[in-house]
Amino acid sequence: MAKEEAPLNFIEHIIEEDLTKSHTPEDLRFRFPPEPNGYLHIGHASSICLNFGLGERYKAPVNLRFDDTNPIKEEQEFVDAIKRDVSWLGFEWAKECYASDYFQELYDWAVQLIKDGKAYVDSQSSEKIAEQKGTPNTPGTESPFRNRPVEESLDLFEKMKNGEVGEGQHTLRAKIDMTSGNMLMRDPIMYRVLHKSHHRTGTDWKIFPMYDWTHGESDYIERVSHSLCTLEFLPHRELYDWFLDQVHEKGTLRPKQREFARRNLSHTVVSKRKLARLVSEGIVNGWDDPRMPTISGLRRRGYTPESIKNFVTSIGVGKRENVIDVSHLEFNVREDLNKRAPRVMAVLNPIKLVITNYPEGETEWLEAENNPEDENAGYRQIPFSRELYIEQEDFKEEANRKFFRLTLNKEVRLKNAYIIKGESVVKDEEGNITKIHCTYDPDSKSGSGTEASKRKVKGTLHWVSVNNALPVEVRLYDRLFTEPTPDSDKEKDFLDFINPNSLEVITAYAEPSLKTLKIEDKVQFQRLGYFVVDKDSSEDKIVFNRTVPLRDSWGKIK
Repeated sequence: MAKEEAPLNFIEHIIEEDLTKSHTPEDLRFRFPPEPNGYLHIGHASSICLNFGLGERYKAPVNLRFDDTNPIKEEQEFVDAIKRDVSWLGFEWAKECYASDYFQELYDWAVQLIKDGKAYVDSQSSEKIAEQKGTPNTPGTESPFRNRPVEESLDLFEKMKNGEVGEGQHTLRAKIDMTSGNMLMRDPIMYRVLHKSHHRTGTDWKIFPMYDWTHGESDYIERVSHSLCTLEFLPHRELYDWFLDQVHEKGTLRPKQREFARRNLSHTVVSKRKLARLVSEGIVNGWDDPRMPTISGLRRRGYTPESIKNFVTSIGVGKRENVIDVSHLEFNVREDLNKRAPRVMAVLNPIKLVITNYPEGETEWLEAENNPEDENAGYRQIPFSRELYIEQEDFKEEANRKFFRLTLNKEVRLKNAYIIKGESVVKDEEGNITKIHCTYDPDSKSGSGTEASKRKVKGTLHWVSVNNALPVEVRLYDRLFTEPTPDSDKEKDFLDFINPNSLEVITAYAEPSLKTLKIEDKVQFQRLGYFVVDKDSSEDKIVFNRTVPLRDSWGKIK
């Protein structure tokens, strides 16, 4: 049966229509244009998958372009992280581009605009310029420098470029329409003076172009056919087109800006400014902290490229912004890891279990299936002995009929091992249980085929042999915020909603096979959740991050 094709999204409909009217397949070119002022987050993943997905669909090139026009906030670290994240997601770019590659061409065009009477140097403060912009309901007022002689503007612009004037002393503004209903068209600033070192051009430039002037012209230089932006750039489209009108040559491809809705994720923030605060104020341990919604953070948390791309595909491309519950993202990683993650046993909250009728000093090796979802995953050997660790939560001295784990005078099965029966407990002076005594049925070994092994018991517990237990550090990560939309309350700072229990660090005990794992290897701790080996691991200590529990506990709370 032929695979059913997914319906086209509205962006694809636009491209299909353009292919019938104005474009050839060879004309198509896309770009992903991040500003290198922070790490990419889950919201960027939608844009990455959209642009590179279109490239794959139409066999068209996709550029990775860094809109690096602000030396104050941009760093090489962010450039490197962005390239690493896009590659990790599985995408290859046709060309690696930088807006700073075009600084000379942008400057030359700006000079021509001054000569054409379409730009001027304004010598007012930024506060005064903002005041003169007016409001959406009242027109702006013209700058007293709006009709400054062309030669004077050219001379001042040259001095700005050469670093002969101070920061904030002059700006270059486009001369458009101070009465426009679109406030972005009210003589927008094109250049400002910044005596800062740029991560690529160093101190060669003392003036830096604004985003609106740079973006469309960069698209034009690269011959991008469709410039896809999020909805907040819809009001910018008129300015995008006006700037293109000034440089577009007849007969050359003209970029087309179109907008799609940003997808926000619940229980987090995706504003780079707010993410930067989380880092700078020490709320998290860096941009790749596993609680961060950054792609680097999700990767360190144990998410796979496939789970993120499946999530993006499932939410689609829309025209209306909305908040996607983080549980939907967690569902996608569970689905993916269920297929690929080996099953192992680890005990997070241990209590000792002593099998009193098992021979002292003896260890036997039992066979365990690595992944029932993958027939090629094979089997491994796990040690079994008289003393084991089980989870404290898996035992109650007294329990009702609905408790299907271990209690006194009741049988349960130890995973891949034997059926045991609770007999007695040992307590400390405060009455806390420190040890559980039980007996086992030697004929009930899993997979042995005996009648005893086929006996039905309702509970199955995971366990680890005490003598062979591997101590590991486990970081139990949870949602960073207690509220679904922590930055929507205008009366409170978003940091007021930080979840104080977003990280718990414990020492757990795991089966010895985990010694061979490498950084970023993923496993399922049976009955507990999915975990990944963290980069903080060493030869002396393995560190695991919890990706997600086996089930959505937050859903139950709600």
